[in-house]
Amino acid sequence: MASAPEDPVLERYFKGHKAAITSVDFSPNGKQLATASWDTFLMLWNCKPQARAFRYVGHKDVVTSVQFSPLGNLLASASRDRTIRLWIPDKRGKSSEFKAHTAPVRSIDFSADGQFLATASEDKSIKVWNMYRQRFLYSLYRHTHWVRCAKFSPDGRLIVSCSEDKTIKIWDTTNKQCVNNFSDSVGFANFVGFNPTGTCIASAGSDHTVKIWDIRVNKLLQHYQVHSGGVNCVSFHPSGNYLITASSDGTLKILDLLEGRLIYTLQGHTGPVFTVSFSKGGDLFSSGGADAQVLLWRTNFDGLNCKDIIKRNLKRLHFDSSPHLVDIYPRTPHPHEGKIETVEINPKLEVIDLQTSSPPVMDILSFDSTTTTDTTVRTLADKGEEINSYFLNPSLLSSECSPTTSKKKTEDTSDFPSESQRSIPLAVTDALEHIMEQLSVLTQTVSILEQRLTLTEDKLKDCLENQHRLFNALQQKS
Repeated sequence: MASAPEDPVLERYFKGHKAAITSVDFSPNGKQLATASWDTFLMLWNCKPQARAFRYVGHKDVVTSVQFSPLGNLLASASRDRTIRLWIPDKRGKSSEFKAHTAPVRSIDFSADGQFLATASEDKSIKVWNMYRQRFLYSLYRHTHWVRCAKFSPDGRLIVSCSEDKTIKIWDTTNKQCVNNFSDSVGFANFVGFNPTGTCIASAGSDHTVKIWDIRVNKLLQHYQVHSGGVNCVSFHPSGNYLITASSDGTLKILDLLEGRLIYTLQGHTGPVFTVSFSKGGDLFSSGGADAQVLLWRTNFDGLNCKDIIKRNLKRLHFDSSPHLVDIYPRTPHPHEGKIETVEINPKLEVIDLQTSSPPVMDILSFDSTTTTDTTVRTLADKGEEINSYFLNPSLLSSECSPTTSKKKTEDTSDFPSESQRSIPLAVTDALEHIMEQLSVLTQTVSILEQRLTLTEDKLKDCLENQHRLFNALQQKS
């Protein structure tokens, strides 16, 4: 069956990565797409045809997350090598490295004004960085297991995080306290994010579910059970009316949040889908997964004027704005099976003249400017502030501005294993580490259950003794 004009369409796919895609993000102008992969590289693709792609070399392990800054002049990446990097997204390849955490970094996120960066790590912490001075600000510690994702609210006043401790926490960035907590007894959230107005959060569950919470009234609004595998990522359309999900069942699903139902199932990947993201204008979205392919889709189904909606949402972010209840109508939560009136699109069957893009790839070896939390850019404050109106990160402008001498990496890439050797050992290592961690969690859980059982038995004994005393007392009175 051919797609209707308003249905999503797979426009092209990019080939260049040698291992699974972990993260995708569009530039603010929608002309470029950044991707991160298990192959330790970042890649920058141009959406226009026949343009070359850039491959950024610098991380020494899986790159877990990538994001453009709001102005598009910086590209941030997080990695299992415990570092984050800031790149200038062009062929010069300048980058600045932060030794960010004591364990793999799982996610990275810019605040909407570009002044702050939030990182989430397997060291159970979230860290916030000041991009103006390239300085570590503070850590958020309350999670008791790996933190998989942390995202700023659109106004920057809150951070939402999810962890393998089965909780989602809301943090106040002003007093640096956890102000809200959502718990799940079944699975944990792989990914979490705010809707465009900051009133709701969506979580992608390892238990195959997608949940939407209204943080103003602490209420579960919608609960979707439309996937047959863990949900790895979600992305809100800029209008806030639609949510797209990526799952290990190999599909993408598009949910109509106003009607509360599944409207599209998209086939296209061979294997689990790990990441999906709408462009800033909402006219495009991209997905990536275990098949190492990056798919570029045209949205088509939303006839609303996205620019007007974005302007309206920005107005709502004013500090004095009153709560707005019309973004997602708070209907009572119930599972959405989505078996009625859904459209399934399989590009392999429908798209004949699909534009395949395997563009020439230019390898960019990074200029390393290493920064740790101890050696921050303090000596650069005066000079940095002068030029900072143009560039958010002073140390990346030129070698003169760098806190340490910027030097080009040599062409010798002996630090990096060959592509054929790299992906399989990393995958096996990560899988084994994850299995060991889960076994540790199971052991702890059994131990906790044993303790609780003992406590229950003690309480039961106390109850029986009290009952016996009361019975004796009543007998004596009678």
